[in-house]
Amino acid sequence: MARVYNFSAGPSMLPEPVLKKAAEEMLDYKGAGMSVMEMSHRSKVYQSIVEQAEALLRKLMNIPDNYEVLFLQGGASMQFGMVPMNLMTKNRKADYINTGNFSEKAIADAKLFGTVNIAASSKEANFAYIPETFNFSKDADYVHITTNNTIEGTRYVTLPDTGDVPLVADMSSNILSEEYDVSKFGLIYAGAQKNIGPAGLTVVIIRRDLIGKHFENTPAMLRYDLHAKEKSLYNTPPCYSIYVAGLVFQWIEEQGGVKALEKINVEKAKILYDVLDDSDFYRTTVEKKYRSRMNVTFRTPSKELDEKFVAEAAKEGLLSLKGHRSVGGIRASIYNAMPVEGVQKLADFMKRFEKENK
Repeated sequence: MARVYNFSAGPSMLPEPVLKKAAEEMLDYKGAGMSVMEMSHRSKVYQSIVEQAEALLRKLMNIPDNYEVLFLQGGASMQFGMVPMNLMTKNRKADYINTGNFSEKAIADAKLFGTVNIAASSKEANFAYIPETFNFSKDADYVHITTNNTIEGTRYVTLPDTGDVPLVADMSSNILSEEYDVSKFGLIYAGAQKNIGPAGLTVVIIRRDLIGKHFENTPAMLRYDLHAKEKSLYNTPPCYSIYVAGLVFQWIEEQGGVKALEKINVEKAKILYDVLDDSDFYRTTVEKKYRSRMNVTFRTPSKELDEKFVAEAAKEGLLSLKGHRSVGGIRASIYNAMPVEGVQKLADFMKRFEKENK
């Protein structure tokens, strides 16, 4: 069957050229006589794969030399605990800005290791906006944010000024979709399954002066210093996911880099938001200023129509549009790999569905 347009929030669609390249090299990677899935992570061939992936990511994000790039496992959810275990060790206090479901999960884990100050929250408005006024602690070990909220459909327009306190960001759903100045962060982490590659890989970008400050009883696998020392090969890494991530990084470079993709992502989001703004049928609760470019959330007049929308869209090759189970509704995730054509097809379907169901 023909490939569909997959609007899943993750695992999400991958660029077709990446899939074709991976298929081409499946049985024999560059004359090695084996698949990347089969080769030792200690081999020179595989080490070159990791090194090339890191070099490309550094180039794409303009990562300064005083930052380590780590390819880890456990998803972004592992970082909810790993961050405080490694960074909340001086004053045993951290500031968190609560902007949605994943912020709340990060907060819950951080509370296991010290005092968490909620510096700001949009919970009272069902996370329809991103706070811009903060009550920061004077002695926080770090400040944590979620740059894009996958479930709620919001994004940070401007980053909070945290002064000398390290800013930690969960960038899982918008990394590589827009340009960021990495030097403004102490640590960035992101699950791969949205804009980087297959599930199973987590990227951590950490300033070197923050490494090696973990709690004494931190297990080896949860220590940034050991992973940095071993260049992400402390244990068997998610080998194939790193390989595919490297192919995605190559694809991004071929598109013109992050800046070029950001321009396209602005265009894609506008196509859908224009439909929503011109409609009295669809509704979205997200304040315009904070609308996500990656996850467009909306509803029809009823739950029954939401379900009908998702079912009929699927028949037209527009898949995975059901909203997160915690909030319901409809969600279109339009990450880097989603072409403009797919977004336009969804917009056309939205208009037609509205006309037929008013």
